[in-house]
Amino acid sequence: MVHPVYKLKFKVGTKGLSSEEADMAIVKNMETFEISVDGNVEDWTPMETDGWARNLMTGKSFSISLKGKRDVGDPGNDFVAAAAWKDGLDCSTKAEIEFPDGSKLAFDAVLDVKTIEGADSTNVAPLEFDMLGDGKPVYTPKTADPAPGA
Repeated sequence: MVHPVYKLKFKVGTKGLSSEEADMAIVKNMETFEISVDGNVEDWTPMETDGWARNLMTGKSFSISLKGKRDVGDPGNDFVAAAAWKDGLDCSTKAEIEFPDGSKLAFDAVLDVKTIEGADSTNVAPLEFDMLGDGKPVYTPKTADPAPGA
């Protein structure tokens, strides 16, 4: 199944790490969305492999980069923008991504605001930020499609 990127839905918890489902909000007016996964691979060459290396994935990290417009009054956009002036755990929150196939990724994130406000006088003010995964995410696969005739 191919799909346009706008079908992805991402949310941030507007009450930081204590956010519950009712506190999760879409950050409005985002234009680009990119998920990056970085794997840590250790390799070694034991004697019995005749010089051929072995590899094992020993860790992972991920981040989500978003770029869009500053939307004053939108709860998700306001929460992210406010993190530009904070540090420590005040930049941490819950986050989730809903994929078009019905699967979901839920995780704790650190908000790293890169660009806020400013630009040419005729531009719409920007908001650009990274959401860095903080620990292991919880991936929930899509639920099975109902059987035909069910």
